[in-house]
Parts: sequence; C-alpha cells; structure tokens
Amino acid sequence: MKTAVWLYLFLFVAFFDLHAQYPILTPFAISLGAAPSFIGLMMGMYSITHLPGNLIAGFGVDRYGSRFFIVFSLMAAGVVLLFQSHVTNPWQLLLLRSISGFVLAFLSPACLSLLAKMTTDRAEQGKLMAGNGLVHTLASVVSPAAGAYLVAKIGFTTAFTLLGWILIVTSVCALFFIRDIKLNAEPNPAPAGQAKSKPKLPLEQPVPIPWLVFLLPVALSCAQGILSFELPLLAKTQEAMMTTGLLFSVVSIGALVTLSMLFLNRVSAYQRTLWGSLILAIIYFGIASQVPLPLMVMLLFVGMAKGVILPALSTLLIELSGGARYGRTFSVLSIAFSVGAFIGPMAAGQIREHVSPYYIAFVALMIAVTLLPLHISRNHSSRTHFS
Repeated sequence: MKTAVWLYLFLFVAFFDLHAQYPILTPFAISLGAAPSFIGLMMGMYSITHLPGNLIAGFGVDRYGSRFFIVFSLMAAGVVLLFQSHVTNPWQLLLLRSISGFVLAFLSPACLSLLAKMTTDRAEQGKLMAGNGLVHTLASVVSPAAGAYLVAKIGFTTAFTLLGWILIVTSVCALFFIRDIKLNAEPNPAPAGQAKSKPKLPLEQPVPIPWLVFLLPVALSCAQGILSFELPLLAKTQEAMMTTGLLFSVVSIGALVTLSMLFLNRVSAYQRTLWGSLILAIIYFGIASQVPLPLMVMLLFVGMAKGVILPALSTLLIELSGGARYGRTFSVLSIAFSVGAFIGPMAAGQIREHVSPYYIAFVALMIAVTLLPLHISRNHSSRTHFS
C-alpha cells in the first residue's frame, strides 16, 4: 500500500495545480482579447485533444504499465504551463491548451488503472476509488480560491510559471516513488496437494460493459464543462475572480461531504450511480430555472451529488471489467468524459444569449439516466453477497 500513499500524495499536488487554473483561465483569456464564444472553443479543444491521448493510454497502460504515463503527463503539462505564462494572444493560448489536453489525457487512466491493480478484492478496490475521489476533492476544495488569490497577488505570468514548476517537480518525484504492479493470472494459488478453491470474487466472471453505460460520463462532463464555462464569466474584476474561486471550492466541499459518508459504500455502485445522477439532473434544472435558493447552496448540492456518483461509477466499471484490461476500461471512461467536456462549453458558448446553458446539463443527464441499462442492476443484485 506504500505505492497507494505516494500516488495519493502526487495526485493531490497534481489536482491542486490543475484545479487552481479553473477560475483564472477565462479571465486570462479575456485579458488577451478573447470573446466568450472563443473561450468555449478553447475549453472544447482542451477536451477534444484528450481523445488521442486516451486511446494511446488505453493500450499503453495495459502493456507498459502506469508509471511512465503518469510521469510523462505531469512533466509535459508543467512545461506547457511555463510556455503558457508567456502567451500574448488568444490563438497561442488555444494551441497550448490543446497540447495540455493531449498530455493530461494519460494521467487519469494510468492512475485509476494502478489503483485498481493494487487488490483483487472488490471492497478494497471500492475504497481505493473512494480514496482517489477524496484526494481529488480535498485538492479541489482549496485550489480554485488559491489560484485566484495567486493571480490577485502576483499576476497571471508568475502564477502560471509557479504552477508549471510544481507539476515538473511532482513528475520527478513520481519517477522515483511510484512502482508499477503486474496482475497475476492466479492471485491466490492453492498449496500443493490441495484443490483450488472456488473464486470468491465475481471479477473472475466478467460481464460485457454495455456502451450505454458510457453515456453517463459524457453527460456528467458535459454538465461540468458548462459549469466551468459559466462560473468564471461572473468575474469582471480581481475581487470577483476571488468569489468565483470560492464558488468552485464550494462544489468541492459538497463532494467532500458525501465522500466522507462511508456508509454509502454499502449501497451498490449501480444504485449510487443511478440515483446520484438523477438528483444531479434535478439540481441543474433548479439552477437553470433560478429557484429561490442562493447559487452557493445549489453548487454545494452539485458537489454532494458528484461525490456520490464519481467513485460509484469507477467501482461499477471495475466490477464490469472482469478484473482485466483496466487501462482500456478507464481509457474509454476518459474518452467519454472528454467528449462531454467538449460538447458542454461549446454548446454553452453558442446558446447562452438565448437560454440558460444549465438546461443542456439537465437534459443530457436525464437522457443518460433514462438509458442506463437496467440489466446491470439485476446482475448486481445477484452478487451483493460478495460485497
């Protein structure tokens, strides 16, 4: 488990660094003369360039392990940030964000695959996925406000330079402290002279993953992309940018609340994914229709729903993968996230003058929830005694 501790530490630093950019990229692009529609294009290109990286990671992680891809992703993203600190026009920023999207596409499949390989026990894998979500959330609680504070104090150029060097140093540390884990064909061989025991885990009996399952991460990232596009546009001054950073932190605090509710892990991954997504869709509808609640409260609810969904979705895919090809499974998951993150900001940039983009988030989530295959639930109910 020493590898898990180091991985969590490096993930915390990496997520902190990346989330710190959320509230400052849009104001930075505006300062370069970018229009809202161009900002939507920039965010969409960052996501769409994930796709080739996701495809490479899917096969590469399974064949060569996670360590190389983690180190490369962090190192390359840090170098891109150093160049980003010196851009002078929106097109240069678009190019660098596109490159950043490609190199960071390797990070999530590599990390999730390494975590999944640390044990063949379903309950332990669920805890590791929850730990990943917890680390991600802890980093994102303080990082948006920290990023806005950095820019307010030292400016865009120095802030991007500092964040870039943090990623580079983290990649060097990961090179020395992260080790790959190989899956054995028979993780628990029986002693000589004894009959092999029956497999205890349903992971030995894979269930084909229905492609409709991946509509949900598309919808989730579409909704998140719309939120990431809309919130920074509220910032017109440096003081307002600080407020925007706090709003992003509120979402993360909400996720931290539900991630801390460990009793939720007793509920099947399918049920948590289904009901969490339905509740999230209703919350986005409330934001779009301007229900009489403060925006900060609604964002807290968004975070709480995400804190239920994301670990459950990862656990669900592990269960369906059959205990093999984790790299490819999480690569497809990352591709789905990338597609949604491309669609969300692009659509928001085009229609925001006519209708609230949050309605798109609501519709996308409702479609995904409606089409989530029901036979997964039946299969899970027959296996609950393994949990």
